Parts: sequence; C-alpha cells; structure tokens
Amino acid sequence: MNQLPLVRPPSAIEPANQATFALWNLGFRPFYLLASVFSAISVILWVAQFSGFLPAAYLSGASWHGHEMLFGYAMAIIAGFLPTAVRAWTNQATPSGVPLMALAALWIAGRVLVLTPLAMTAAVINAAFPLAVAVAISIPLWKARNTRNYFFVGLLVLMGGLIFAVHMALQGRFDLSPRLGLQLALDLVLFIMVVMGGRVIPMFTNNGIPGTNATRHPLVEKAALGSVMLLFVSALLQWSPPIVAMIALVSALANGWRLFLWKPWRTLATPLVWILHAAYAWIVVYLILRGLTALGFLTGSYAAHALTVGAIGGLTLGMMTRTARGHTGRLLIADGFEITAFVLIQAAAIIRVFGGIASPGLYLVSIELSGLLWAAAFGLYAVRYWPVLTRPRLDGKPG
Repeated sequence: MNQLPLVRPPSAIEPANQATFALWNLGFRPFYLLASVFSAISVILWVAQFSGFLPAAYLSGASWHGHEMLFGYAMAIIAGFLPTAVRAWTNQATPSGVPLMALAALWIAGRVLVLTPLAMTAAVINAAFPLAVAVAISIPLWKARNTRNYFFVGLLVLMGGLIFAVHMALQGRFDLSPRLGLQLALDLVLFIMVVMGGRVIPMFTNNGIPGTNATRHPLVEKAALGSVMLLFVSALLQWSPPIVAMIALVSALANGWRLFLWKPWRTLATPLVWILHAAYAWIVVYLILRGLTALGFLTGSYAAHALTVGAIGGLTLGMMTRTARGHTGRLLIADGFEITAFVLIQAAAIIRVFGGIASPGLYLVSIELSGLLWAAAFGLYAVRYWPVLTRPRLDGKPG
C-alpha cells in the first residue's frame, strides 16, 4: 500500500496514454467513484425523506438510510480497497475489465432494487455482493498462500449473511430486529476499520512525517482488537446493557491508548495523515458514547453517527484520497480541494453528533446541515477525482 509518489513528471507522458480510459483497470477506480457519487446523492435523498419531502419505498426512513450507508457506501469502499490491497499483498491479479464491470453492476443493481417492490430480489442481490468480493480476493490470497489475510474472506461472507438476515427481518420472514442486524453489521465494519487502521495509520504516519516514531504495543493491540470483537459478540448474544457499557468503555480506553501511541499531535501539518488520526479518534468517541447510551445517559443514535459520519466518513475519505493518489503515481500531498473535503466531513460529524446533544431543539437542523456537509465533501471528492480515477497512472505502470 506504500506507493512511490511519482516516477516521472506529467509532461513525460505520451498524449495517447493520457486519453486512455482506465476506469476498469483496478478495483479502487470504479468503486471509489461510485461510492463518492452515491453517498453524496443518497444522503441528500435521506435528508429530504427525513424532512418529509420524499415518499417511502421498499426500504424507507432509517432502515433505508442505515442499509445504504453500510451495505451500499461502506461495502463499495471495501470492494474498492480490498482487491486493490490484495493485489499489492500477493502480486496476483484481481478483477479488472469485464469481471470488474460485472462486480460494479451487481452493486448498482442492489442500490436500485431497494427502491422497488422486489424485496426478495433485493435481498439476494445485496447479500450476493460481499460474497462476490470474497471470491474476488480469495483466489489471489489462496494462490499466494497469504494466510495472514484469509480472515477478510470470512468477514465478507459474514457480512453477506447479515445483509440477507436484515432483509428477511424487514420482510417479517426472520425473527430478528432489523436494528440489531444493522448494529451487528456496523460492529463488523468497525472491526475491519480497527484492523486496517492499526496496519496503515502508524505506517503512513512514520512515512509521511519522518521522526514521528508512531508505535504499536502488543498488549494494546490485543486489547483494542479483542474488545471490539467482544462488542460484536455482546450485541449478537444480547448481553445486558451494563456489560455492553463496560466492554465499550474498556474498548474506548484501549483504542484511545492505541491512538496516543501513534502521536496524532505530530500530524497537524500533514492533511493526508491527520484525517486518518481524526477519523480514528471518532472511533474512541463512538465507544464512549455507546457506553453512555447503554448506561442510559444518552438516547438516540449519536453514538452510531460518531462511527458512521466521523470514523467511517473520515477514514474512507482519507484512504480514498491516499490510495487513489498512490495507485495512480501521484504525489502523496493533499491539495486545497482535498483539505476542504476533510474539513467538511469533520464538521458534518461534529454537528451531527453534538448538535442534538447540546440542544434537542437543534436535532432536525443538525441532521439537515450535517447531511449537506457530508454531500459537499463527497461531491467535491467525486469532481476532483473523476479525471484521476478514469485516466491511466502518471508513471505508466499498470493499475
């Protein structure tokens, strides 16, 4: 994942190569573009529906919003990131060309079907997508005997099962609370984030800011990952709220300590790094708020939005920027467009999480304003990265 910033200047690239359409060369290209456009549009539609301006569909209200942010947006980012990373980890081919087009078409079909009365078809197609991604990465992982990353295949299969279970619950075919299904999926995404965050954030910090010496402590790593996994188990088995609160608060302490060892205060002058630290800090905020919610000190979805807007939004935007730059042969330096997007997503998280807590009368306004800021951040990314994601690498390498 650590790419050489630039091999040759843009002036050295042949005009014919510049005109080549490269969207289907590697997984990050179509899925980062699709995810950014979709997330901007879908959040605007959700805000409009929440405010009473749009009618309901098969999935509506909070169910549609939660489903699409997790199983639509987050899964698109995972589908873009993992095959790209697996190719780098294994030096084996991952989907490109027609197979990648088919994978993107499957994802698009899922987004469309949840807006139609075809409930069972929507369930099957949406559940099939993470399974297809699992197949896409399992083949190169197996060929390279890359056992360290086999667990990603299992997580994707589990995600497919959760998606199908949520749909069956929404249709009344399965005795499961849809809210619980979404919580389990959210915990699964959280686990993926803490795993990948632990791998890349200290590395990117040390590479981007020489002398920082961001470190990892074995016991802290085990506590941070283990407590998040235990939080998933606590939701699955429906443990009592005090136990859930204790696990969440211990996890907040472990992950906060983990972040401290990465020295976030050293990153403020390097936007491509500080956005990752800021996003991880939102994981700590989420865990604290989840503990307080379980203890009855808070009500509502403030904790969930600390994770979805602050952590998922910030981490994905930061990684989409960094990996898109690295895998297209560009300098690993954020420009004004990207810094603006980073600030917008942080503002969206602060307003969404703390607006309603500070004043219940601002709840609706905080949702609307946060949604607009989110849409602006990802809309800006889509506009800025359309030419980057659709054109070949500047260094002439494949991908």
